[in-house]
Amino acid sequence: MVLYWDYGSGPKKKAGVKQTKARNLLERLRRFNQAVLAFMYDSAVPFDNNQAERDIRMMKIQQKISGCFRSLDGIQRFCRIRGYISTAKKQGVNVLRALERAIQGWTILFNA
Repeated sequence: MVLYWDYGSGPKKKAGVKQTKARNLLERLRRFNQAVLAFMYDSAVPFDNNQAERDIRMMKIQQKISGCFRSLDGIQRFCRIRGYISTAKKQGVNVLRALERAIQGWTILFNA
């Protein structure tokens, strides 16, 4: 199931009385009702949309602990390792096993 939003579609309204935030929300929910409840019909769609936040959380924690990254090389290494760990988790691969194999020089091919 492919879902997309076309924010440009919908009936054009004449300039007039400004609608309330609640009314705007209600209209958006009606217009995008299939997309809003997509997680109920397709188990591959997550309940929330916080994956991007989860992916950057470790970066922010590292910054908070040390105050900053010391070098560009250090931040690139950190991002590469965190990206590898995140991809392994998303693909259902054991993270420690994936890191062990990477250190040994083996390549793990993740699904595209």
